[in-house]
Amino acid sequence: MGTLDGKVALVTGSGRGIGQAIALKLASQGARIVINDLDADPANETVELLRKQGTDAVACVGNVSAPDFAERFIKTAVDNYKGIDIIVNNAGFTWDDVVQRMTDEQWYGILDCHLTAPFRILRAAYPVIKAQAMADQEKGIENYRKVVNISSTSALNGNAGQMNYSSAKAGVIGMTRALSREWGRFNVNVNAVAFGLIHTRMTNADAKAGATINIEGKDIRVGLNPELLKSHAARNPLGRGGTPEEAAGAVYLFCTPESNYITGQVVAVAGSPQ
Repeated sequence: MGTLDGKVALVTGSGRGIGQAIALKLASQGARIVINDLDADPANETVELLRKQGTDAVACVGNVSAPDFAERFIKTAVDNYKGIDIIVNNAGFTWDDVVQRMTDEQWYGILDCHLTAPFRILRAAYPVIKAQAMADQEKGIENYRKVVNISSTSALNGNAGQMNYSSAKAGVIGMTRALSREWGRFNVNVNAVAFGLIHTRMTNADAKAGATINIEGKDIRVGLNPELLKSHAARNPLGRGGTPEEAAGAVYLFCTPESNYITGQVVAVAGSPQ
């Protein structure tokens, strides 16, 4: 028996990296998963991986920033699993530059992905969440549902060259705390995790070598200078960056019944005090 048996979990950006690790962790505890990725191949590969492990999973492919995405995402969960128990707003990327060189496209691209997209998803989920909560109350059932929003230590400390990302992730914290007050009456816990350096394909890419990823036709610079990674490890009390599995473990903590009396909180997952 898993702690999340029968739960329905929606995880954006879960075709690879941290999102995939989150999906695998929740699935390992019995959750059914709605996978999302910008690209069909990684989304479908993750669905097949989960199915081979005995998990019921389905994909909703697309850009979370698209105006129609939120409704499609929620509809996928309802059509396939008849409800929602867990929403993890994880999808994201960085598009860095110093303020004098940052374009409006960079600014709004990051805000749309990290802040507007979760807002739309949660707004679209509202009627489903409310109906489920009302049904539980009528039956005398105490059932807690979970929202976990992904923030960053860049929101807590700032980060040079990331005014857009730091601002968006700070907004996620405000959104988390506001929604925790709105949805407490529905027995929904709304929390956030703020990741520090987690080793993924984007952070491990060599920025000095001009590493990029392609997002809907745009080549976005990613990666960190290898010397910066070494410097971070030297300063970190644990002596290293985190793994996607460790990041997923922190999200899982907020999805368990043990977190039923925790809401509106932000926990840094950074290997160090913030």
